[in-house]
Amino acid sequence: MSCCRLETERLLLRPPEEADIPSTVVLLGDFDVAKNLARVPHPFTRAHAEDFLRSSIEAHAAGTAFRFSILRKAGEMHIGSIGLSLRDGVFELGYWLGRPYWGQGFATEAARRVAGFAFYNLKATRIVAGRFYDNPASGRVLAKLGAVAAGVEPRDCLARGHAVYCHNVTLARENFGRTRKFAGAA
Repeated sequence: MSCCRLETERLLLRPPEEADIPSTVVLLGDFDVAKNLARVPHPFTRAHAEDFLRSSIEAHAAGTAFRFSILRKAGEMHIGSIGLSLRDGVFELGYWLGRPYWGQGFATEAARRVAGFAFYNLKATRIVAGRFYDNPASGRVLAKLGAVAAGVEPRDCLARGHAVYCHNVTLARENFGRTRKFAGAA
């Protein structure tokens, strides 16, 4: 898939490729990662990873998504994924990191770069995102970007097998980078 490569101080964000499949299977095979994502089943298999790669290529070709593998520049190790999916004319930001990479600022660093790409390259005026009620770390990432609360709704979670309360947020271009206070996991 040809698209673009984005960089941050510590990360390389590039289109997903076949070489990412083995690490994707391992990282998303961890229930503690999968349970934070709406559309990731558990257990997560190689076939699921291959389907994700195929759908990423097709969505990019159709102009409906821009997905990136997140790699640490040090060793170019694949640590997660981030992307923008166009829904009803608005980009939705989604991301995940393997558990060994939590708590090191990688999600914030990648999300900040991809949000900038959406606003300045794709000319988006706003981005939406959501996080499950029991994933406050993701809420802190979104707050650091300047996102504001936009309601709570149940959202199906394949890994859990049932709906989970999802805290939705919206990020307007004019608020991008204005850190918001995070209210916690409530």
